[in-house]
Amino acid sequence: MSQFLTQNSDIIIKLILAIGLGMVIGVDRLLEHKQAGIKTHALVSLGSALFIVISEMMAIKYGGAGGFDPSRIASQIIVGIGFLGAGSIILQGSRITGLTTAGGLWVTAGIGMAVGFGFFSLAIITTVLVLFIFIVMTVIEKPIRKISNDKMNDNQG
Repeated sequence: MSQFLTQNSDIIIKLILAIGLGMVIGVDRLLEHKQAGIKTHALVSLGSALFIVISEMMAIKYGGAGGFDPSRIASQIIVGIGFLGAGSIILQGSRITGLTTAGGLWVTAGIGMAVGFGFFSLAIITTVLVLFIFIVMTVIEKPIRKISNDKMNDNQG
C-alpha cells in the first residue's frame, strides 16, 4: 500500500486538490441555495482533473502513434461541461435562472483541468477569483437589483 501511494502521489495530490477547490466553490453556491452545490462542483473539478491526468498518461503511453492527439480530451471536457451547464439554465416565465450556476460549473471544470495539468497556482488563484465574483459581486448586486425592481414596480403601477 505504501508503495502504491508513493508511486501515485502526484496523481493523488492533483485529484484531492481538485476536489478541495471544487468544494470551496460549492460551499458558496450551497449558502446561496443554488442547485449545484458542494458535491456537484467537487465532481466537476475532480472529473476534469481526472480526464487531464488520463490525457497526460495517454500522451506518455501513445505519444509516438501517428494522428494521436491527447489534447483533444481537454477540448471535449469543455464541450461536455456545456451540456451540464445548459441543463442548469431554466426559463421561468420571462426570467432566466441558472446562468451563474452554469458559468460556475464551467470555470470549475477549468480549475480541475488546471490541477490535472499540475498548474496548482493557477487553479488556486482562479478559485479565489471565482469566490470573489460569487461573494463580493452578490453584495454589490443586491442594492442594484433593488433599485431595478423598484423602478419596474413603479412602471407597472
